[in-house]
Amino acid sequence: MDWKETPTAHVFMADLPGVRREEVKVEVEEEKVLKISGQRHRAAEDKADRWHRVERSSERFVRTVRLPPNANTDTDTVQAALDNGVLTITIPKDNERKAYGRLIPITN
Repeated sequence: MDWKETPTAHVFMADLPGVRREEVKVEVEEEKVLKISGQRHRAAEDKADRWHRVERSSERFVRTVRLPPNANTDTDTVQAALDNGVLTITIPKDNERKAYGRLIPITN
């Protein structure tokens, strides 16, 4: 998953090839954790088929990311789109909230 920060938003992009929109769930937990989960289902197969290699998993997947304090997680402002196997989630920034961080002095 890629995460970029623009002047107005945090944008997350995850590659989900072969996953349909209804197989993916995007949620924000406790207003501070972005959670992407789902399961890719295998297509129906014929009993006569003989597999030589299986590399694409059909197991469940979960990816979580801790959001910075300036992420505005109101459900009306967060957007998610799945296009050509790429899930893009846009979370606007709340400029009233400042990103955390402080300078730690170094002593001898």
